[in-house]
Amino acid sequence: MIDRRILVNFRVEADVLARILPPPFHPQLVDGMGMAGICLIRLQGIRPRWLPAFLGIGSENAAHRIAVEWDDHGVARAGVYIPRRDSSSLLNRLAGGRLFPGVHHYSRFKVRETADEYRVEMSNADGTRVSVEARIASGLPDDSVFGSLSQASEFFARGSLGYSTTTRPGRYDGLELHTLSWDVKPLAIRRVESSFFADESVFPAGSVHFDCALLMRHIAHEWHGVESLTCCDTSRSPGRLAPIAD
Repeated sequence: MIDRRILVNFRVEADVLARILPPPFHPQLVDGMGMAGICLIRLQGIRPRWLPAFLGIGSENAAHRIAVEWDDHGVARAGVYIPRRDSSSLLNRLAGGRLFPGVHHYSRFKVRETADEYRVEMSNADGTRVSVEARIASGLPDDSVFGSLSQASEFFARGSLGYSTTTRPGRYDGLELHTLSWDVKPLAIRRVESSFFADESVFPAGSVHFDCALLMRHIAHEWHGVESLTCCDTSRSPGRLAPIAD
């Protein structure tokens, strides 16, 4: 069960994303802009399908995401590239790359929320920090690249397939989200801070702007592992977006 999922989305200059994305990925554009963001998700009842629900575990998680496209043997594919994952679950940290795709960083989360207001903070000993304060809104910001909530919802629904960095250069673990329903609400952001997107050595000043935020609640779903994606060309590197051992 997705108890709560907040998608905080930024529009980023396409050439900036193109420089930092590893092959085979390139930016997926909306009105000429790349899209990147943070997924703050609280999961409940995580378990293999054959286990009863009461044996499931829960966790707070954060994923930094970039909307991407790539060529799959002549077929254009779309999804998200995930350079970093953080989790409150030590199991996720220990099993990352084995039971759970990609490297997971064991991080501290502070959460305060009501029916229509949300505050989520995440911090890691390596200095990575995220802080978001939001409330339910009636619509998207006027300057969003998305013309409507339905357009934004459709775009992010297509990002259900994600590839995460691993300890092996050029290898990306795949995971696909299958939701049994899909319903998003707009959020108004009072404050958003991200050490990740604030790093001007990766994202030069003025290249990243907040676009919109979306909320999902109480969504039954399944996670399906997919075959890892391997690229032999590692000459292009995501640089400081690569996972940091912690």
